[in-house]
Amino acid sequence: MTGHEIGLLKTYMNDLVEQASQESAVYRSAGYRETRYTSDQALMDLLAILDDRLESEGLQVGLSEEFRHRMGEICKRSQNHVKETSWLAANIGPNPPTKAEVRSVAYDALLKFIEEEDE
Repeated sequence: MTGHEIGLLKTYMNDLVEQASQESAVYRSAGYRETRYTSDQALMDLLAILDDRLESEGLQVGLSEEFRHRMGEICKRSQNHVKETSWLAANIGPNPPTKAEVRSVAYDALLKFIEEEDE
């Protein structure tokens, strides 16, 4: 995976984590509790934003259709690693992790998986 692709991927991941933080703030201010969110959902959300961004700006930012398919395969291969890492992080503290925390841990684990796979 190229540095350019990793950079865009990190940007999209940060966007998703920020979005989740904002959603959590809205839920808290309205007095609601967040529903349980999993690392599988985080990966699916990443693939969804990739799909959306590739359709809207893919050629402009230098991403191809092939990138979408590669990311789908990478997410499938990394699923167990991401799940284990997220599970460990979720069970360290006394409170369940927020959606933003799950996304952050899951995306860090995915990036580590990609890095190790590229070696």
